[in-house]
Amino acid sequence: MYNREEIDSLVEFVSSRDGIADKTILATQVQKQFNLVKDRSVFYGEWFAIRFCKAASVNFSNTVLSLSALHRYDSMPFFVCLVTPIRNFLMLANTTFLRKISHSSQELRRDNIKGSFNGSDIMRSFEGVVNAPENFEFLFTSHENYTFEENLDRLVEATNNISPIGRKFSPTGSQIECIRESVNRAVSFLLSSDYDILNDDLNERVKAVESEIAIAAFIDNVNLRGRIIEYLITSEDDLKDTLIKCLRNKTPLPEIFTADKLGDYEKEFEHYLTETDIKTKILFLSSNPKGYNIDKLLSFLSEEKSVYLVYVVAIDKNKHISTRLCSMYNQQLLSGTRIIKHWAGRNSRGVTQYDGKSLEEIVFDFDPDIDTAAAQDFLTKCLLA
Repeated sequence: MYNREEIDSLVEFVSSRDGIADKTILATQVQKQFNLVKDRSVFYGEWFAIRFCKAASVNFSNTVLSLSALHRYDSMPFFVCLVTPIRNFLMLANTTFLRKISHSSQELRRDNIKGSFNGSDIMRSFEGVVNAPENFEFLFTSHENYTFEENLDRLVEATNNISPIGRKFSPTGSQIECIRESVNRAVSFLLSSDYDILNDDLNERVKAVESEIAIAAFIDNVNLRGRIIEYLITSEDDLKDTLIKCLRNKTPLPEIFTADKLGDYEKEFEHYLTETDIKTKILFLSSNPKGYNIDKLLSFLSEEKSVYLVYVVAIDKNKHISTRLCSMYNQQLLSGTRIIKHWAGRNSRGVTQYDGKSLEEIVFDFDPDIDTAAAQDFLTKCLLA
């Protein structure tokens, strides 16, 4: 979770010490000011962890930390504070913002976390967003979308040139035509009675577990929270019953494994095959949720009846739940959809990410229009990614 007030205070405090030119003194001052615990070279508290480094300029190649040590703090904002003679620089160095692992990394594998990263391995920008204090909230809420294991896969590929699992989707000419036609299919579906059937189905499912969804909304871990709410809405099995009891009784939750599929809920109609992705928006928390894997999306849209939708579940501080079912081509959603090429390895076009504010707008100020030209332009970007 990103504590805006605490991080803003850290940024202001570190900036006020520009010119201190001594990382040990600055580290001691920051530790005292924010009541941090020292763990070897890392200082950490409830809301962030920080490592202090010294260099002559902002471009530094010193070894910063081992990947195994970073693993312990990767669920909170992890900062590197670079102390130079004139100015102190703060940057986020969570695994999402590492290009590769540099030092002693030859044995790095998915099942063998080895090696350390250098200052030069920290990205100075992420998908065009500068790694600087004014963007820390956006950057960390982007990082929260990915597990350590997902980042580890990417770092293994980037570091040791190991091909990842998976294959880039290469559509045929007829499949590309079908993908292009998916825009008109979406428009047709939204005007059909099948849309109402699917929308009512999902709304009834939410209503049946609304108390449990409201409890799950306060789980800190973004990925776990999303998986639990998705499971509550879509599943009908004994594990769901166990999950409900645990949420109500505030007892330890069972392990929840969700299939790594394009959507969370599939429903077939006579003329349409729908995949719906459930996106949770906690209105009192900042978030920029992960969207879809582009190759999986294109593969699905190449099927004749395919329609891809997003079902937004918004929860406020009073535990009130609001929902909206819309097309992936909805102009409000599309304008807030970013292609994240950072995750595009040799075998992938990458993933998308939603602007959290766009999701709120869809729920509370909905415009159902689809701009077909903008949708086709977006598909072109996806195909060329």
